[in-house]
Amino acid sequence: MALKIAFIGAGGVGFTRTLLTDILSVPELRGAEISFTDISQKNLDMVTALCQRDIEANGLDIRIHATTDRREAFRDANYVINAVRVGGLEAFALDIDIPLRYGVDQCVGDTLCVGGIYYGQRGIPVILDFCRDIREVAAPGCMMLSYSNPNAMMTWAANHYGKVPTIGLCHGVYHGHRQIASALGLPQNEVDIVCAGINHQTWYIGVRHHGRDLTGELLAAFERDPELQKTEKVRIDMLRRFGYYSTESNWHLSEYLPWYRKRLDEIKDWISLDRWINGETGGYLRVCTETRNWFETDFPNWMKEPSKKYDGSDRSTEHGSFIIEALETGRVYRGHFNVINQGCITNLPDDCVVEVPGYVDGNGVGIPRIGDLPTGCAAICGASVWVQRLSVEAAVTGDDTKLRQAMMMDPLTGAVCNPPEIWQMADEMLVAQATWLPQYGPAIEAAAERLERGRLDGTLLPTREGFAGTNRLQVKSVEEMAQEAAATRALSGKTDKG
Repeated sequence: MALKIAFIGAGGVGFTRTLLTDILSVPELRGAEISFTDISQKNLDMVTALCQRDIEANGLDIRIHATTDRREAFRDANYVINAVRVGGLEAFALDIDIPLRYGVDQCVGDTLCVGGIYYGQRGIPVILDFCRDIREVAAPGCMMLSYSNPNAMMTWAANHYGKVPTIGLCHGVYHGHRQIASALGLPQNEVDIVCAGINHQTWYIGVRHHGRDLTGELLAAFERDPELQKTEKVRIDMLRRFGYYSTESNWHLSEYLPWYRKRLDEIKDWISLDRWINGETGGYLRVCTETRNWFETDFPNWMKEPSKKYDGSDRSTEHGSFIIEALETGRVYRGHFNVINQGCITNLPDDCVVEVPGYVDGNGVGIPRIGDLPTGCAAICGASVWVQRLSVEAAVTGDDTKLRQAMMMDPLTGAVCNPPEIWQMADEMLVAQATWLPQYGPAIEAAAERLERGRLDGTLLPTREGFAGTNRLQVKSVEEMAQEAAATRALSGKTDKG
């Protein structure tokens, strides 16, 4: 039987087209059966048309099977690539805007903080549905490669509760590796790195050049780089105080910690507005909104652009295709993956999800033992692991007490808000996102009653009504984006998932 690879959340052009190009750049995988599935027929049709055009331009005899029937897409699949965003941009906006009224300022909100917690509440029940379908209709031993955020929570749920072998994938380690090499003035392929931690809080605990350990030289290298001094203030400050560089740039790292975004008037001192990834309030929501609007408007022009090449020249550094290639051909691939810890990092819980080096070949995925993380790094990761654990258990059981506890334990949320504010914010988030949170039915009814009673008797806690953030840029119109069409088209191919 031919190899079958299914994409769920295939209506997101950026990941789907990139990963399909990666897979079909491997000669041994060009006979694979490809299926796409998405809840949006419109998005599915557009992305399928674009990818089918690429296939035909490369002379391959593959016909994409595109369907909104998820089980049909999964039937007999050997691999499922997951890139869904449950709730889409509508829910994403609530993740950013409601917490902002309570003073919780997020740039992304997809991994921790209030946004990441509720993203997980929406996504975990859905990924467990995916797992049920995979167990029932996919090929025996089908593996899920999951790009969906919050990556650690989703991977934890799929493995522990969904009982489907799942690897969480992220490109943060690679991007930081490239940045480290640049700061050191060395070719990236000559700099060997070892990263360990949890997704988006992973630490470069080993940096070597021709066998020489350069880990202790990173701070000086970053401090003398004029661009990085401006754009990576949080990252450099953490390197200075904890001794190790983090995979995540200013945007992510600043919202996972209790120190850099807790005072609204000080956020500007730690971020740069020249690019959204440097920490702009709601920056990723803005870019995703702009690029989604742009793709729908600009789609006819995408169909006129040169097709992707399957000769390897357009292959990305995303891990997914390299893992499949290694498992199917026996070629060895080394990357950094999100997996169940199982003793790899000895000072983090065995059952949590860690991001660590891994080796893949025809025998499977091998994860070496890292040992203890540096104590300060482990402390930061450990705090986040408890937020993840509470969030996963809450999402699976519909226990809103655990959900509220996760919010209280979140480093930034706890630094900004007191317990009554967190309780009220939880009520608001539950009611606003009720459409995507079926596991919380009774809790949502009770939350709605409390909010209504508070409005009537004037006991609701005050919030910053209409507050848009002190470091937020306006969403560009399609006309404004058209003035830089080529750059906009390139960005649209990188940002969206699902």
